[in-house]
Amino acid sequence: MAQNTPMTEAMYYLLLALLRPAHGYRLMQQVSEASAGRVTMGAGTMYGLLSRLEKEGLIELQKQDERRKTYALTDAGREALRTEYNRLRALVSDGEKMEVNRL
Repeated sequence: MAQNTPMTEAMYYLLLALLRPAHGYRLMQQVSEASAGRVTMGAGTMYGLLSRLEKEGLIELQKQDERRKTYALTDAGREALRTEYNRLRALVSDGEKMEVNRL
């Protein structure tokens, strides 16, 4: 993932959910909980993203048994999440400065 490329909403919430290592089904629950139900992630989307994030070095397989794979953020994943969080905060701050909340 390029350094200044914004994340998709699904990618952001998946990395956010991985602040605590988790397996697939739990990750889907955490994404829904973190977004107050606004974002629901199907298995196909989630596993595709997990594969991509692993290839990009943002997450790693932490543990695997016969039924579950548990993933965790890498240092690069934490940094990418922090960068995106700061980018999103700057967007909100800019909107507040322009009093967009008064619309």
